[in-house]
Amino acid sequence: MSGQRLSLAKGLNAGLRKAMDKDPKVVLMGEDVGKLGGVFRITEGLQKDFGEHRVLDTPLAESGIVGTAVGLALRGYRPVVEIQFDGFVYPAFDQIVSQVAKMHARSLGHLKVPMVIRIPCGGGIGAVEHHSESNEAYFAHTAGLRVVSCSNAADAYWMIQQAIETDDPVIFFEPKRRYHERGETEIDEGGAPDLGLYDARVVREGRDATLLCYGPMVKTCLQAAEAAREEGRDLEVVDLRSLSPLDLPTITDSVKKTGRAVIVHEAQTFAGLGAEIAARVQEECFYHLEAPVLRVGGYNIPYPPSRFEEEFLPTLDRVLDAVDRSLAH
Repeated sequence: MSGQRLSLAKGLNAGLRKAMDKDPKVVLMGEDVGKLGGVFRITEGLQKDFGEHRVLDTPLAESGIVGTAVGLALRGYRPVVEIQFDGFVYPAFDQIVSQVAKMHARSLGHLKVPMVIRIPCGGGIGAVEHHSESNEAYFAHTAGLRVVSCSNAADAYWMIQQAIETDDPVIFFEPKRRYHERGETEIDEGGAPDLGLYDARVVREGRDATLLCYGPMVKTCLQAAEAAREEGRDLEVVDLRSLSPLDLPTITDSVKKTGRAVIVHEAQTFAGLGAEIAARVQEECFYHLEAPVLRVGGYNIPYPPSRFEEEFLPTLDRVLDAVDRSLAH
């Protein structure tokens, strides 16, 4: 795999394979993750190579899947759970926020729950109801959980391994509409990650305004920055990567440099993660800001039918409109 440019899906598959090779206690669980290889083929070939005792096809019962994984984690395993679609996680919500997130604190630090819950997230695939949620704010709000989101193949490869190796429970969001886009960066299997799991990345440097984004919106923001360049505007793009904890030093350093911030995510803006980021930026960068912190996201409605997706999801034009409003101040 060294030197290859993989799709995000293939990067995840390779990262899972590497983690399973390194540690026999890593087990995968989920609906259709074995023989089928998952509906998005993220776990394709892993059951064949590692056996049914390490790649388990489970019943259609998310609460049971996560509850079983808690027991495995307490017994020394490192389970990686796949929630088949983002909207399917709600039956397991009680297990996650009441058990997974609180076990370490409840035991006064004596018990650890080293598990990863993989969630394909976001829209853009023309799916039916419950298949296109952006529910990261629920989990970022829950103390005891780590929440991260990859946006490209290289990060997918390294971040899934880092998540598996941590002793904290990690909610791992994967932008499903980016699964099969080939990465621009080669992956060196024999190398090492260039960032920690909770570090943000400046993916494009600029001086006029900062675009803060993650997951599926990173590509959209990079496209917006390129379009803005043709108009003589120089936008910096920061991929947050970690949603809880936030890498505030990287965020605030960028905003202090540009004086402007636009936060972009697919989730509804009302009480979304962007609201927390905007508050922290205002607190830390007040005397550096040249304009209000703006947010671009989904509208405060249930996710619409697929024929209205393009109206609901943030587009390049909506991002550029927010940049225009910021620069108008």
